Amino acid sequence: MITDSKGAATEAQQYVWGGAIPLQIHLHESEVTTLPPPPPALILAPRVGYLPLLVPQIKPFFSSSLPPGVDTVWFEYKGLPLKWYIPTGTLFDLLCSEPERPWNLTIHFRGYPANLLIPCEGEDSVKWSFINALKEAAYIINGNCKNIMNMSQSDQTELWRSVLNGKIPVRLYVRTIDEDVDELEDAPIVDSWENIYYINCPVEIHGEGKAFSLNDAIKALLPMLFTEEASVDVDSQAPESESGEVSDGGSSRGSQKNEESLSAHTGIFKDGAEIKLVRIQGIEPRLDIPFGWVAKNLMNPEQYLHICIYVKAVQP
Repeated sequence: MITDSKGAATEAQQYVWGGAIPLQIHLHESEVTTLPPPPPALILAPRVGYLPLLVPQIKPFFSSSLPPGVDTVWFEYKGLPLKWYIPTGTLFDLLCSEPERPWNLTIHFRGYPANLLIPCEGEDSVKWSFINALKEAAYIINGNCKNIMNMSQSDQTELWRSVLNGKIPVRLYVRTIDEDVDELEDAPIVDSWENIYYINCPVEIHGEGKAFSLNDAIKALLPMLFTEEASVDVDSQAPESESGEVSDGGSSRGSQKNEESLSAHTGIFKDGAEIKLVRIQGIEPRLDIPFGWVAKNLMNPEQYLHICIYVKAVQP
């Protein structure tokens, strides 16, 4: 577990690392070969974990009902194939505008949608993706990834004690809501990953003696949404590749001006666009909360801070 300088885990970190989402897993009807069909499987999924790692627990519920063939496991939510390398908690925050408990997912053991998802060979693929993200985060934090490249298997646990200093690696998921909806629960479901915009970028905190807030960080990553008065300089931003890798780039710099605090659900933006929701680890924080606290306490094990944002975009 990531600990503070005194070696004691913070309460927030305990909640993050211990957080779980109740899942109700249904076997897709096209793969059911028995009558009656098997009941759904109920399971608790760690927020900081990944869906493929749950397969050994889930498969026994459905093994007697599967058609012959080789397993190629994948999950979907309301028809949308889920990207397995995105943490489970982030998928939940991004796709469930009104959190549903249990979260109803469909599992497939056949017919992997290779045209939509990169291959997943179970735990090995998840581990490779995880280590790759660790290298990226280490490069952003330290300027190199030697500590990961040279790390032995036993020493990898020390990664959780890494000290976050300076640049903070952020993965921002922006879900656009094109329709003018009053309640998020009425937002249309996500039927394509093309409706999700990714920003993978380090955020560098500047300004001694001045609080750099979550609001400031969002301004640094999404300056195009804010008015001229609230805009800040951004050196680079890079969309996420299909593999989840981050393109090389510089840092984003937050404004050194003290900006007026915004609530977690509203803001002043260009052309009528509006942030409707910010969610991190299932939490809807105030935007004036210190960003350093957010990064230290709400990051994922691979050292990235995953932020989900819902933006209402006004149609031209």
